[in-house]
Amino acid sequence: LHSHGFWRPKPLLDTARFTLSFNSWHRKNHQDSQALWKNEAVQKYLESLSKEYQQVSHQLSAHSLNDFEQRTLRRRCANLSPIAAAFQEIKEAEREVQELEAMCTELDSRDEKQLLELALEEKESLDKKMNMLCRKLFQLLVPKEKYDTSPVILEVTAGRTTGGDICQQFTKEMFDMYQSYADYKRWTFDIVNYTPAEIGGLHHAAAHISGENVYRHLKYEGGTHRVQRIPETGMSSRMQRIHTGTMSVIVLPQPEEVDVKVDPKDLRIDTFRAKGAGGQHVNKTDSAVRIVHLPTGLAVECQQERSQQLNKEIALRTLRAKLYQQVLEKQLSQEQSARKLQV
Repeated sequence: LHSHGFWRPKPLLDTARFTLSFNSWHRKNHQDSQALWKNEAVQKYLESLSKEYQQVSHQLSAHSLNDFEQRTLRRRCANLSPIAAAFQEIKEAEREVQELEAMCTELDSRDEKQLLELALEEKESLDKKMNMLCRKLFQLLVPKEKYDTSPVILEVTAGRTTGGDICQQFTKEMFDMYQSYADYKRWTFDIVNYTPAEIGGLHHAAAHISGENVYRHLKYEGGTHRVQRIPETGMSSRMQRIHTGTMSVIVLPQPEEVDVKVDPKDLRIDTFRAKGAGGQHVNKTDSAVRIVHLPTGLAVECQQERSQQLNKEIALRTLRAKLYQQVLEKQLSQEQSARKLQV
């Protein structure tokens, strides 16, 4: 460049060098996806998954299955369905690419330049589509964590030692936020327990959330949150005092019926009158249910439904989730202690 009298600023050279390296990385990433897709072992594995999906779909149409078998097959079918669909899409895109390659060879021999350019553009767009489908398929093949697809029990509790009204209002806003997020994700949000505070806040609330990959999205939400506010009215607002409050969020994976067995002899079931809004029904009917698990001392309440039987079923489901969480925590502590010993 210097010998011919040309000079370029260094940033432009750096930009060109970065662009070349990025394009080479992009090409290499696509080549890696294509090479992995064409691998013989990967092809055999994907074909076996596609055959298994067809077999499971056929078995689901049989009428001789019990509830447990149907539930297991439906879960397996839901896991295999996106993989089988992506596999078929890539196969179709591959056939289209082969047809276009044959067309390009024929057009090149006939010296049809305009048609050849159009065919090459179509081939390039198909190649990009195929690479995108390959990346999507390989992401689907990555194993998920054990409880990512499970529904959850979500609880919010206002701090009892700090915050007062500010903390209870913050707890209500947090619970409303999770309810709005569930609506946004099109999940089912069933309120299990709701204990409002006197001045528009919330002492405690719990909800059962079900839908697609609920625990995967909410498993890191558990913990204690702090809020600091200056009240708009009252003595604190004139003195500009900051009020600090806390609230806690608990997220428990909801187990299946077969995961935790609860012996009815270990339960103490109490009924009482529900508190809060509800009119005459609240004042006259003992529809609220409290269940205490005697071996562990765990207690759960439910008072949302008018039927005592429904409240009992919901409380049992919540108790089963809490017992299951204890099993998970015990297993996690054992894994952590084993890891420390190895380190």
